[in-house]
Amino acid sequence: MTIVEVNAGSCGFATKIQVQKTDAQTVRVIISSDCEMITRWGEELHSLDWGQCLRDFVDSPVFHFASEHIGHVACPVPVALLKAMEVEVGVALPVDVTIRFRDA
Repeated sequence: MTIVEVNAGSCGFATKIQVQKTDAQTVRVIISSDCEMITRWGEELHSLDWGQCLRDFVDSPVFHFASEHIGHVACPVPVALLKAMEVEVGVALPVDVTIRFRDA
């Protein structure tokens, strides 16, 4: 199982994402969040075909359901889920991702 924690930024909401590969094509997703929008989004994502999720932006169920439930287009949580999927299925290493703001 792969677990990631996301501090989404100025909203102050924390999210925990758990991804477990259940067979060659499917992952089970559990999302716990302080954010009601993320919680509703997570309810749509119980069992997913990881190949379909990682294929492209337009057809990814992760982004499809995000567009229905998450009101902030720059929310980093959907990308965090995809990164967790990549690690769980063995196509990426578990390396932290960081966004830092710097003074010009």
